Amino acid sequence: MGRLVRVSKEHVFYSFDPGTPPAAKAAPGDLVEFECLDALGGQVTDERQALESIDWGRVNPATGPVYVDGAEPGDALAVRILSIELANQGVIVTIPGEGALPHRAREARTRICRIVGDSVEFLGFKLKARKMIGVIGVASSEKPPTGTPGRHGGNLDTRLITEGATVYLPVEFEGALLGVGDLHAVMGDGEVCVAACEAPGRVLARVGVVKGLAPRWPVVELGDSCYVLVSEEGLERAVKTAVEEVVGALSKALGLDWHDAYMLASLATDVEVSQLVDPRKTVRVRVPKDLVPPVELLRALASSGSR
Repeated sequence: MGRLVRVSKEHVFYSFDPGTPPAAKAAPGDLVEFECLDALGGQVTDERQALESIDWGRVNPATGPVYVDGAEPGDALAVRILSIELANQGVIVTIPGEGALPHRAREARTRICRIVGDSVEFLGFKLKARKMIGVIGVASSEKPPTGTPGRHGGNLDTRLITEGATVYLPVEFEGALLGVGDLHAVMGDGEVCVAACEAPGRVLARVGVVKGLAPRWPVVELGDSCYVLVSEEGLERAVKTAVEEVVGALSKALGLDWHDAYMLASLATDVEVSQLVDPRKTVRVRVPKDLVPPVELLRALASSGSR
């Protein structure tokens, strides 16, 4: 069943740089436990703290990276999320000039959220907890900051990256160099104010390698669906790229010409927004597994490309 590899919060990094030394090594089938700081690096614990006083160079830390034996360029790294355990307190902030409404966000404000069982308490409101991972990615030649999403994964801020999900990431460098961080107790699609309920915690995941089937963009498998996640400079561009990827994959996987695949995508797939506030915007397209099974979708995504 594989061994257990633990990576403590002392091992954090801030860029998916292939030159970052691995904090640990794992083999396919191993369990990896990531101990994660929150997205603010554990620097904000009180509503009276001024955001101006924090070290912004310590924001969005990822724990790791973990070198996965046998992961080679062209492979897909499969990360199965088994559990997410969070602290009993999280924080949400507003930042002047940030979020989906930057022209209205004029002050920095901090609110503490209490995490009690399956609920998150915010200003007297009781919200259903939806534990998730904001940052999950592998090394990239772009050396992107951990706060930026892209083909490598990174700050995807997608609420479907949760317990029971499998994330498939394209391996660009030997060992993949996997990092995880930015845990949330609850977040709505869009993450409109630029933050969620940011909380420290632990993630238990099982790592695997799918040989030769690196998708061009991250794929999340959850329940009866797979989701293709695309992050681009603007929302419209992200939507266009994501739809092109999925239409091309349907054409390849199902033996359809492009126009028939285009129509099928309009009937059977859903375009959804993950986040609107990071340096690149992230959208996802849902593909039912009874239409295209996960391995066939990976194979088609690895070979189709945008038309």
